[in-house]
Amino acid sequence: MTNFNVPNRADVSANNQEIFDNLKKGLGMVPNLYAVMAHSDNALANYLAFQNAKTNFSNKEKQAVNLIVSQVNECLYCQSAHTLLGTMNGLTEEQTIEIRKGNASFDAKLNALVVLAKEITEKRGFVSEVTINNFIDAGYTKGHVVEIVMLVAEKSAMNYLHAITKVDIDFPVAKSI
Repeated sequence: MTNFNVPNRADVSANNQEIFDNLKKGLGMVPNLYAVMAHSDNALANYLAFQNAKTNFSNKEKQAVNLIVSQVNECLYCQSAHTLLGTMNGLTEEQTIEIRKGNASFDAKLNALVVLAKEITEKRGFVSEVTINNFIDAGYTKGHVVEIVMLVAEKSAMNYLHAITKVDIDFPVAKSI
């Protein structure tokens, strides 16, 4: 299998060097999975634009989606990153584990979000009417349905990239569930 190295700043295009500098300034590091995207002159910028697109979901809700999608897609890299980010956005570590198991009993609205994100991921979008209705009844809108599909797609892309590249996890490793 092709080995995907994690490029350093000096190994990437000038555009990607600027992105690396911004990531380092904002995050204190360039995560390995972001760095590997810099093998392409365009992928990292395109991905960051997609990831940082406006949404009506809170950061906590986005992290819940990221956690369940990464669990379904068996991406330990993203489970680890989003456990850390989830705790930085109002979730406890125990809550991140519960979300990865497919529910959020501590918050009915968040639970509807997690259940829908899980079903979208597992069934490639072919979700039940009951799940959609429960999501809407929990206080979300049809616009949120559209946005959750975008969040699932964005996170699945990173999950797939890690499955291919197998770069080292540079976050505290998420607990097994």
